[in-house]
Amino acid sequence: MISNLRKAVRLPQQRHRGVDLSHPARSPLGTAVVNCAVYENGVRQPGDHPAEVAVRRVRESGDGFVWIGLHEPSEKEFAGIVELFGLHPLAVEDAVHAHQRPKLERYDDSLFTVFKTVCYVEHDRLTETSEVVDTGEIMVFTGTDFVITVRHGGHGSLGPLREQLESDPDQLAIGPSAVLHAIADLVVDDYLDVAAAVQDDIDDVESEVFAESTRRAPEPDKRHGTKGSGTGAGRIYQLKRELLELKRAVSPLARPLQALATQPMALVDPAITTYFRDVSDHLERVTEQINAFDELLNSILQAHLAQVTVAQNEQMRRISAWVAILAVPTMVCGIYGMNFEYMPEKHWSFGYPLVAAVTLTVCFLIHRGFKRNGWL
Repeated sequence: MISNLRKAVRLPQQRHRGVDLSHPARSPLGTAVVNCAVYENGVRQPGDHPAEVAVRRVRESGDGFVWIGLHEPSEKEFAGIVELFGLHPLAVEDAVHAHQRPKLERYDDSLFTVFKTVCYVEHDRLTETSEVVDTGEIMVFTGTDFVITVRHGGHGSLGPLREQLESDPDQLAIGPSAVLHAIADLVVDDYLDVAAAVQDDIDDVESEVFAESTRRAPEPDKRHGTKGSGTGAGRIYQLKRELLELKRAVSPLARPLQALATQPMALVDPAITTYFRDVSDHLERVTEQINAFDELLNSILQAHLAQVTVAQNEQMRRISAWVAILAVPTMVCGIYGMNFEYMPEKHWSFGYPLVAAVTLTVCFLIHRGFKRNGWL
C-alpha cells in the first residue's frame, strides 16, 4: 500500500516536468532553437531576439548574458551559433552527436559540461522486458556573457527551470554560472526521484520473492506466450540492467561536480561554489543508494535461486519417495513373473490375496513413513 501511495504522489510531479518546449508551436525561433533570451541584472528583457542581435546587445552594454536553448540541433543548425561564440570544435562535435559521458572540460574562454538526464518510465507491473529508466543528455556551454544549452532526448525540458530562475532575479543576476548550477541541481534532483521510484520496484520484487505464493511455478502468459510476470530471475536481471544504466548516468558526474565545488574557476562565480557543494552532496547520496540497490538485488537474486533449488529438491524427494513405494509391487510382480515350478503359495487358493495384501501393507507403511518425514 505504501508503494502504491508513493507512485500516486510521484506521478504528477513527473508529468509536470515532462513539458517539452522544443515543440515548434512553443518555439517561434525554429525547430532547434527553443529559446533565446537576454538577461540584465537578473531580469529577462522583453522580446524574442535572434542570437546575433542578443549577443551584440549584451556586449555593447557590457552587462548581462544571453541564454540560448537548443533541442537536438543538426550540424547545419548549430553552425551559426558555433561561429558566433567561437566554440571549440571538439565540444561542438560532442554536443551535436551526443552519447557522451558526464564530464567537465575547460577551454580558453568557456566551460563545456555534459549531464546525463534520467526519467522513470511508469509501468503497472515490472516484467522481464520492462523499461524502467530512460536517459537523455544536456550539454551546457558557459562563457562570460552567454549560456548555451543543448538537450537530447524526449524529457528533461529546461522550460520550467528557466521560469523558476526568472522568478528569482537575485540568483540569476550572478550570471551564467548560476544557470549552470540550476541545471546541475535539477539533474541531480531527478536522480533522487528516479532512485526513489526504482526502490519501489525493488521493494515489490523483494516482497514477491519472499511471499508464500511465489513458491509455486508462474502460470503461462497467454498474451506473450511466455511465463507470466511473476517473480523470476529474468525480472531481477532486467531491474539490474536498468539500475546499471542509472549508475552510468550518475557515477561519472561526481568528478565534474567536485571540480566545480572545490576548484577556483574564472567562469564560476565564487558565490556559486557553495551551491555546487550541496549538489555534490546530493549526488553522493544517490550514488550510495544505487550501490546499495545493486547489493540488495544480488541478495534477492541469491534468495530466489535458493528457493528454486529448495523447490527442486522437494520435487526430487517426492519422486524418490514414490519410486520407493512402487518398487515393492514391482519386485513382487517380478518374482512371481519368473517361470519356476515351486513358487511360495503358488498352489494355495488364498495365495494371491495374501501376496496382494502383504504388498499393499508394505506400500502403505512406506508411504506413511515418507509422509511423517515430510517427503510427501
